[in-house]
Amino acid sequence: MPGRSVATDRSIAGLFNVRLGPKYATLLIGGAEEPLYLPAAPGRSRALLRYTRDYARSALHELAHWSLAGPQRRELVDYGYWYRPPPRSKAEQARFFAAELRVQALECLFCEVCGVVFHVSADNIGADTSGFAARVETAACAWRQQGVKGLAGQTLRLLAQGGTHV
Repeated sequence: MPGRSVATDRSIAGLFNVRLGPKYATLLIGGAEEPLYLPAAPGRSRALLRYTRDYARSALHELAHWSLAGPQRRELVDYGYWYRPPPRSKAEQARFFAAELRVQALECLFCEVCGVVFHVSADNIGADTSGFAARVETAACAWRQQGVKGLAGQTLRLLAQGGTHV
């Protein structure tokens, strides 16, 4: 988008933490070595949604995970998902892509409204992303046409309304 400024991780976190996070008792914070979701627990009244260092893309990716997780998953550390660090076998990489398809399609839409460049992530150096990238774009196009519902839609509308003015 010509002339549009790009959202920073701090503007994204600030917008979320003021407008949507309190409703769901969740705080989005950067500076983590690795992203991590920690649900509220005894001694911690809010869930913590940690994104990597100071990267806007990491904040948007973690918001996509959070937005797509249902209430039961938001009660589990990292939503109860498995994570196999690279290097991965072809079968493990295929499982990663299957788990990430909707997340990265939503992240793509989040990036669009925030003026952040989106690229699919294989999270595995050297993995072929061409087929995955096409599937992510197809899913993002479907959401553009049909609209995004639920918490994911709320988050998308918040980011679109807030833009970079936080």
